[in-house]
Amino acid sequence: MGVLCPGRSANASPQWPAAAGPHAPRLDLRGGLSIYWLPETTDRSDVMAPKKNPLGLNALQLKTLTLLQEVARLENRPAEGEEGAFLVTRLPHAHGNHFHLGDAVVSSADATGLSNPAVWKALERKGVIAGSPQSGGVRLTAAGMGYDTGLRDSILHRSDH
Repeated sequence: MGVLCPGRSANASPQWPAAAGPHAPRLDLRGGLSIYWLPETTDRSDVMAPKKNPLGLNALQLKTLTLLQEVARLENRPAEGEEGAFLVTRLPHAHGNHFHLGDAVVSSADATGLSNPAVWKALERKGVIAGSPQSGGVRLTAAGMGYDTGLRDSILHRSDH
C-alpha cells in the first residue's frame, strides 16, 4: 500500500510518513509527488479505525436493538447461563405517537421493529438475541448488550429538567 506525500526540494529534509520511516521504499513521480510503501504487518489496528456496525444490521434492526438494550437496562434481569446477558419480559406499548422507557420518550416511528417478526429473526440470526416476544421473553445476549448501535442518544429523548 502506498502513501502519497508532497515532494521536497533537494535541500529540504525529507518529511517521512510516520509509519514509513526514512528507509521505506520510495517512488518519485513527476510533479513533486512521492509514493512510500509502508512495511507489511499483520496487525493494522494502528491504521484502521474499528468498524462501525460490524454485524451489518440495517436501520430498523439497529433501532430495535437499541430499544431492547434500554428495556433490558431498566428491567435489570440477568439471564441465567450467560454472563452479561439480560432477559426482556415486557415490551413497551405506544400511546399516541410515543411511549416511555424510564425517563426517556421514544417516537413510535422508531419502534416499528418491535412488532416486525423479520427483525426479530434477523437479530436472532446475528446472535444478539435469543427467543421472541411470543415465547414469553427475549434473552438479550452479552454480545447484544455490548453492541454499540450509535443510536441511543438520537432515539431516546430525555428532558433536560
